[in-house]
Amino acid sequence: MVPSADDRPTPRTLPLRELPSALPVRQLLGSEHRGALAVFLDYDGTLTPIVDDPDDALLPPATRSTIEALAAATLVAIVSGRDLDDVRGMVGIEGIAYAGSHGFDILHPDGSRQQLATAHVEELDRAQATLDAELGDIPGVRVERKGFAIAVHDRQVDDATARARIAEVVTRLGEEHDQLRATGGKRIHELRPDVDWDKGRAIEALLAALDAEDHVPVYLGDDLTDEDGFRAVKARDGIAVVVRGEDDDRPSIADAALDTPEDARRFLAELHDLVAGATS
Repeated sequence: MVPSADDRPTPRTLPLRELPSALPVRQLLGSEHRGALAVFLDYDGTLTPIVDDPDDALLPPATRSTIEALAAATLVAIVSGRDLDDVRGMVGIEGIAYAGSHGFDILHPDGSRQQLATAHVEELDRAQATLDAELGDIPGVRVERKGFAIAVHDRQVDDATARARIAEVVTRLGEEHDQLRATGGKRIHELRPDVDWDKGRAIEALLAALDAEDHVPVYLGDDLTDEDGFRAVKARDGIAVVVRGEDDDRPSIADAALDTPEDARRFLAELHDLVAGATS
């Protein structure tokens, strides 16, 4: 039984640079076999490098093959801030679960779909109109509407004053719209439904829906929004692994770290070898 949020101890937090390496996987898991695993994967910054244009964040073929092999041996799901159809198209693997928009939109392996916060769509529409009107003149800004979120990317905005303006507008709209809240990540500002839901809740929902609550969950992520996922798997005595990427100073509750998405592929390949060896 998983303890309630109030009963869970506060996980230890360390700067990313101080976290131990998640490789080799056998050392991280320990010498004893931990039982069936459920592997949850973020996309941008975890499976692919962060790039200026999100459309260019293509999944390397070797990584796709590694995930396919792992999914044939154990439960695998993608949990991303991207729109569900977008990340599903990027990954392109059938028969696994996908959670898009930070878990507000979930596609199960059997094809059934679970969408939360549908009542907030009109509020997102109104906020998007304001963002387009107030930020549309900033060179390089990209306002990306997702099914259940709006992402404002400033990675291609060179002017510091303009970036500060973007942050101020998104924060203000999060305060003005009762049904929305402002969040952020690596050079991105977001408006999401103000609902008690996040990547961690999505992981818990997937474990229940896939009859895998007795599995040991493993989550790989790289950004602030992934901390919710880390918290969820650690509450189940699972393993949280962060991909450092370009920022090694921010604090995280992850158990261990990887340096790059290529290291994440190596991690998944080693994990597959352990799981396949245990079940052969």
